[in-house]
Amino acid sequence: MFRTVELPFWALILILLFAAVTFASHFLFPSVRWFFRRRMERVVAKVNTRLDRPIEPFKLAERHDMIQRLIYDPKVAQAIVDHSREEGVPENVAFESARRYAREIVPSFSATAYFGFGTRIARWLSNRIYRVRLGHYDEAAIKAIDPNATVIFVMNHRSNMDYVLVTWLAAERSALSYAVGEWARIWPLRALIRSMGAYFIRRKSRNKLYRRVLARYVQMATEGGVTQAVFPEGGLSLDGSVQPPKLGLLSYIVNDFEPGKNRDVVFVPIAINYDRVLEDRVLIDAQKRGDRKFGFTILGVFKFIFRQIRFAFTGRFHRFGYAGVSFGNPMSLSEFMLAGNKGPEAVGNALMDRIRDVLPVLPVPLVATVLLSTSEALSEDVLSSRVATLIDQISHDEGHVHLPRNSSDYAAKVGLRMLKLRKMVVETPAGFIMAPDHEDEISFYANSIAHLVHSGGGAASQNLDEK
Repeated sequence: MFRTVELPFWALILILLFAAVTFASHFLFPSVRWFFRRRMERVVAKVNTRLDRPIEPFKLAERHDMIQRLIYDPKVAQAIVDHSREEGVPENVAFESARRYAREIVPSFSATAYFGFGTRIARWLSNRIYRVRLGHYDEAAIKAIDPNATVIFVMNHRSNMDYVLVTWLAAERSALSYAVGEWARIWPLRALIRSMGAYFIRRKSRNKLYRRVLARYVQMATEGGVTQAVFPEGGLSLDGSVQPPKLGLLSYIVNDFEPGKNRDVVFVPIAINYDRVLEDRVLIDAQKRGDRKFGFTILGVFKFIFRQIRFAFTGRFHRFGYAGVSFGNPMSLSEFMLAGNKGPEAVGNALMDRIRDVLPVLPVPLVATVLLSTSEALSEDVLSSRVATLIDQISHDEGHVHLPRNSSDYAAKVGLRMLKLRKMVVETPAGFIMAPDHEDEISFYANSIAHLVHSGGGAASQNLDEK
């Protein structure tokens, strides 16, 4: 029993390695998980005291437990059986596919990541890049939302900055759960976004099993009271205008909803607009090609960032104008359906109408609209006068115009300065005119408020030309 045993060195290493793994899995890892779990619970308890809508237990569930709950859901189980029958594969193979989809979709929310540095970075970045302004906001209507209802923020999609901007502005209300496309699945962005509570979706997938797993996750999160943020347009607007709704995520929520039986769902429309969209030229190029291949590269992103840092150190950095955010009137899904409105399409159209109604009108879109209304060169005084006429028309139709320094003349100067900095406008002896080959960019910004300008059947454009 106490005799000396000789072993090859590699065998000793293997024995020690297995012993270390066993010790870690049985003693160390559970202790570490327990330590971080207790710490997270304390963080969540502290955060919940200042949130209007506390973080729901569903969002705090262990990721492994949530995946198990999702793949063993009766509706997912039936989808697995159907997939097996339709594709002619064994059920265990279909089950593994469902498990893979669930692992891809389910987030791993960290309150420390979200409130510890996520919202702080979002606030710093938003204010560093833009002059952020809050437009329409009915505080009484927001506070009157049933505290037991599931709140879903519904937004138009102008830029990837939308995620950052709304995360900061909603930080006092609750932690948002975003649906994020394939672009965010790259390393190391994937782990960070998942820790912020976002879930990944394959926007173009037509796999029935995948769509069923995704639908059940969205429905379970909604039933669990998770505050969500969705973009009904389904992607970034390529021409700058507010797009018709695509009903994917909305259909999952609406089709599973029964007034009086389910927890009520309250949609809060959010309208976003910018004086400069960071990806504008990429989006315009995609619009010209007729595809959605944006051609983002990590190298291109870093080049843009380092260029802005160089501008900051040399004193040439200018913020990219104004970013405006407006909150529309909340819409209760129960009340909407009990009033006789049925189906995801009716819900989607009603929400997009509310977003259009409160879309912020900013200096660059105003000036871009005026420049598009004529082929003549405009002096600064004439340009300011036409901007003022346009502001009066939009305001008369109850549009929400942001006037810097409460002056239409200053708004015209700000918009003109932004366009001149980007060489989209040139000054001639006769006045200002669109730069050659930049009509697409000017149209991109004018399109963001075109539905407000032409709401009177084109009268606004006519008045501008006559002014």
